[in-house]
Amino acid sequence: MAKYDDDKKQVPIKYTARDFASIKRELEDYIKRYYPDTYKDFNSTSFGSMMVDTVAYVGDMLSFYLDYSVNEMFLDSALEFRNVVRLSRQMGYKYRGKPTAYGEITIYCAIPANASGLGPDSAYMPIIRQGSQFYDKAGNGFLLSEDVDISYSRNEVVVSAVDDTTGLPTEYVVKAKGQIISGQLARQVVKVGPFEKFRRLRLNGQNIAEIISVRDSEGRDYYEVDYLSQNVVYKEVPNLGSNSDVVRKVLKPITVPRRFVVERDATVTYLQFGYGSEDSVTSEKIAEPSSIIMNLHAKEYVADTNFDPTNILKSDKFGVAPSNTNITVVYRVNNSNNANAASDSVVQKGQMSLKFKEEASLDKVKKTAVKNSIEITNEAPISGDVAIPTSKELKRRTIDHFATQGRAVTSTDYQALVYAMPPQFGAIARCRPVQDTDSFKRNINMYIVGQDSSAKLITANATLKNNLKNWLNRNKMINDSIDILDAKICNIGINYTIVAEAGKNKYQIIDLCSRLLRRRYRRLHDIGEPFYITEIYSLLSKVDGVADVVDVNIEAKTTANYSSTKFDFASQTTLDGRYIKVPDNVILEVKFPFDDIKGTAQ
Repeated sequence: MAKYDDDKKQVPIKYTARDFASIKRELEDYIKRYYPDTYKDFNSTSFGSMMVDTVAYVGDMLSFYLDYSVNEMFLDSALEFRNVVRLSRQMGYKYRGKPTAYGEITIYCAIPANASGLGPDSAYMPIIRQGSQFYDKAGNGFLLSEDVDISYSRNEVVVSAVDDTTGLPTEYVVKAKGQIISGQLARQVVKVGPFEKFRRLRLNGQNIAEIISVRDSEGRDYYEVDYLSQNVVYKEVPNLGSNSDVVRKVLKPITVPRRFVVERDATVTYLQFGYGSEDSVTSEKIAEPSSIIMNLHAKEYVADTNFDPTNILKSDKFGVAPSNTNITVVYRVNNSNNANAASDSVVQKGQMSLKFKEEASLDKVKKTAVKNSIEITNEAPISGDVAIPTSKELKRRTIDHFATQGRAVTSTDYQALVYAMPPQFGAIARCRPVQDTDSFKRNINMYIVGQDSSAKLITANATLKNNLKNWLNRNKMINDSIDILDAKICNIGINYTIVAEAGKNKYQIIDLCSRLLRRRYRRLHDIGEPFYITEIYSLLSKVDGVADVVDVNIEAKTTANYSSTKFDFASQTTLDGRYIKVPDNVILEVKFPFDDIKGTAQ
């Protein structure tokens, strides 16, 4: 490229000089060539050199920020986590923040006997309301995610006290089950002014895992949707039919003109509303398929026979934005202290909400006794709380999610759907779908592992597995069958021997080597991922002061505090000793890097 001087002569300008040194060099050459009589003093202490340095500095900074801005515009090259989240949102992947620990709790409640003494008095059998608070021994909070009806016919009932005179039972204990999730409820009231299209509200809380409810001052509810054009949601309502004992909840489609979507970046959560006003609210029903198929208009033929069933749940309107009211937002917060809970650790009661069927007619003393008698525990571990994904993991999940296009066909599709499961249902640390060759059908074995709050691998509980299966059933092929199985966790240790260079402190070199390996193997392996021994040789050989790597030995850790899985490394190591083959249902883990990575120097 070129510009023209006053004499209409071409003056070439190089646009490849982008760093400080090259810009300065090009500026000096330019001045010497085109202004030889105007300025000649290029001494480093001269005023002209200062101006050249200043311009070169500005050019270098502008080049840096230009490159940075362009890189942050694309998912592959973006570095900042917040930009990765935004780009992921554009591709349809929802960043959900800190995942949730999820599991089952056992509730014991003492109920007085009825008048005949032949059963508990149903009037004193309460409903423990959703949102009741419980704590584990470490003080971490958990919430009841659904109502627990003590009178449910499938609950276990045993006699706990009898009358010494008559021998008739005077008290029964009912054993019930309920689902709990980690976190605590928080409330925020936002004052909203005059009508504004696409109003956006920022929530003050951090690590917000779930929006529980959004309601304005007039008592109108706003519903969370996946996208603002979605005007129908499925709401859980009590089943009042004859089969209510088997099916307790019914999913009912309802029209929701007042709706919002949740947007998150690295630390902040926003509520995004639509552009309509209250005057635009209509009583639209679910669209009939016949009304949304292609209209022929003046044509006498149909070219496109495809029909998108999601059009039934879509609208060209984006919902109602609140105005001149107070918005009360209730959300669940996962703070940094939330952790998975071991068995029998959730034993403390917090604030509980109980509802009796005939509240006014009951004896207050007996009601208080019933409430105070409640005891809780978790027979199985509460798991699912995993670390927030890194930028690289988030990029990978976004690309996989985008490729699935809302269906599960390939193994990559299944992996993407697993990692995209909403956090209130739990979270999976690693998964691997494997075709079952022994099955006559298209059976898929989905091997999974969970992760505790300290980033150690654990076995997923039954509730988490069931949630995952229901989640996958929405998108799987109709003739696919899925078995959710536990991957075997094999804890390993790494022992290495090096030769230190002469004159170097071998203890410092060993420390550098161990730090490097700990940093490398802090990253979780995938299920079935081979373990490359040659990689360890390569990493150690690059450490300053290492003359040679003599030996690398991988051993299984099966003692206390480790997994009991036994693994024969000798038989699974290739003949050339380059890597260890790992079965499809096994995942390797360096559980305690400071203890499990040891080195010696010769």
